[in-house]
Amino acid sequence: MDKLLLLAVVGALIGWSTNVVAIKLMFRPLEPIRIPLIRFSIQGLIPKRKTEIAKSIGDVISEELLSIEQIMDKFLLDMDKKQIIEQIKEKVNQIANEKMPAVIPSMFKGLIIQNIDKMIDESGDELVVEMGEKLTHKAIESIDISKMVEDKINGYNFEKIEEMTLRIAKKELKHIEWLGGVIGFFIGLIQGVIILYLFQ
Repeated sequence: MDKLLLLAVVGALIGWSTNVVAIKLMFRPLEPIRIPLIRFSIQGLIPKRKTEIAKSIGDVISEELLSIEQIMDKFLLDMDKKQIIEQIKEKVNQIANEKMPAVIPSMFKGLIIQNIDKMIDESGDELVVEMGEKLTHKAIESIDISKMVEDKINGYNFEKIEEMTLRIAKKELKHIEWLGGVIGFFIGLIQGVIILYLFQ
């Protein structure tokens, strides 16, 4: 019975330690470590495949979660058209006052500016929508969310990523470690039964 328990405990230790090492090997070593003679190197899974992982995350975010079209649609939906029209009128009036020759009487200047304001009021909504659509097309052509995310992840310090991941998933990773121990215990127990009772 003591031998059976010993085999089960050894199995639990092997299962637990294997999972601990496997979790560590996700991040460590950060740089490849070459093993002499056999031409083999060891590097953590995430640092080794950081470029692929960054690209995959970028693609998922831009294709499944948040596209530039969705961002621009939300912007156009939420924007205050009246405020934008007022800003356009203010800017046009400022330019008109600055650029109109001084020889034009102020009364005529006032009439011209009133007419400009009236035209902006009449076609302002249409103008804002048109500007928004052009801005959207320009943004879609020039902004690549996938590449932005990819570059951001590639620029991260991987020690920081490891720290963040372990902090967020600390409980789950501990469960994986202990699960390895539990499975190892039962495998050791089964092996012990087979060795001690079936082959004697």
